[in-house]
Amino acid sequence: MIKVRLLLLLVFWVCLILGIAGACRTDELVNLTVDDIEDVGSSLITKIPRIFVVTDVGNMLELFRKYLSLRPPHVKHKRLFLYYKAGKCSSQPVGKNTMGKIPTSYLKLPDVACYTGHCLRRSSATLLADAGVDITTIKRHAGWKSTTVAEGYVENSIENKTKIANQVLVGTTTSAITKTVNVSESNIPSNINFENCTNVTFNLNVNK
Repeated sequence: MIKVRLLLLLVFWVCLILGIAGACRTDELVNLTVDDIEDVGSSLITKIPRIFVVTDVGNMLELFRKYLSLRPPHVKHKRLFLYYKAGKCSSQPVGKNTMGKIPTSYLKLPDVACYTGHCLRRSSATLLADAGVDITTIKRHAGWKSTTVAEGYVENSIENKTKIANQVLVGTTTSAITKTVNVSESNIPSNINFENCTNVTFNLNVNK
């Protein structure tokens, strides 16, 4: 029973990892096979048939490998996600309706019925848009041929709207500014002030 509960939890996490990393549709996750994923050590290369990569962030690769290692030996087909019922694991692969419920099965969200399997694909595109990537990158990542859908994610990105609001109301910009300050032992500033800055990166080079 403990093994089955662990498998159910791993199914949930692996579904989230692959679904968001690859902006996967529900049917793409349903039809995913063990042969579609290549473990190259530092990452997982997945083909659905478009290619996406899961890097070793946190314990994502460990969770996937653990799930794969617990796969029952009697399963003859190659489908990645298996169906669990009444405390038992069967060789029956997970169907589209069940897959659509997996992303929200362990999440304590309000209006959980409003979330479907497609939320993983939308979340992936939204994360990219909020990160400031261009439309072409979003299109390639999600496999969209038209720019219309990708443009919608960029236009509706809260991060982008926040940047625009700051530019309009505060006058700040998002352009990168590089400032080099040479400091010696006899000339160490007591303080350095920065104003109206977001996403600031400090690079400290120490020359001995």
